[in-house]
Amino acid sequence: MSKSTFGQLPAVTIRAADGAQATVTLYGGHLVSWRTSDGQERLFCSRDSALDGSRAIRGGVPVIFPQFGARGTGMRHGFARVATWQLAASGEADGAAYAEFTLTQSDLPEAIAAAWPFAFTLRLRVAVKGQALDLSLSVQNTGEQAFPFSAALHTYFAIEQLDAARIAGLQRVRYSDETPQDALQAEELLQLADKLDRIYYQLPGALTLQAGAATLRLEQQGFTDAVVWNPGAQDAAALPDLADDEYRRFICIEPALIQPDTLAAGAGWTGRQHLEFT
Repeated sequence: MSKSTFGQLPAVTIRAADGAQATVTLYGGHLVSWRTSDGQERLFCSRDSALDGSRAIRGGVPVIFPQFGARGTGMRHGFARVATWQLAASGEADGAAYAEFTLTQSDLPEAIAAAWPFAFTLRLRVAVKGQALDLSLSVQNTGEQAFPFSAALHTYFAIEQLDAARIAGLQRVRYSDETPQDALQAEELLQLADKLDRIYYQLPGALTLQAGAATLRLEQQGFTDAVVWNPGAQDAAALPDLADDEYRRFICIEPALIQPDTLAAGAGWTGRQHLEFT
């Protein structure tokens, strides 16, 4: 493990013995780079993203907590992605390099802490080895009052061309989008040509992303749902931190707990994701 920077942001880089590595900024506990042991960068970050702590990073793996999107009265997508986390531990285990980061109520700016007055500890664990990445997000209620929360790992995968990507594992899974009624996906393979924003509920098993010669397997536990998103040309043009042509170079597939869960005093929850290229 070594301390580094990403833009102007303090960061930590972990390296496995086989060459796999990951970089996480303390701002947001944000995984901004994942290179598999063959040296390939697997995550997308926008070249127009602010990397000075003035706003959330566009790309990588933003941590969504305690609110998903605008589904609540708090900050859109929650405060975890714009708060400063602490490095708690790092090391090696079974050939994998890992680092753990924590965020507590005492780490929050005063205004955010006042708006969400619950005692908690968030813990993010990032581990890399070979062609694999393991992510674990846990939340512990350290206070005396129950609180509701949602969570997600809003992962931006780097791809060569959006319309060549295929996602398997979503057939017959219920989803919601911008239309009034939920639907079941009919297609065996999901293809994107332009904008798509869908929440898939209660995933039955693993997903696979086929993008060019690479096949990525995505497995998750604790997270019940998955979000598939790309802004498409029109919405990308309206995003100040995304270059107009960049929407073709990524696809977001995020493990998520969309419907708020209630965490009792002293209770905990953990969501995990295992990603591996084959």
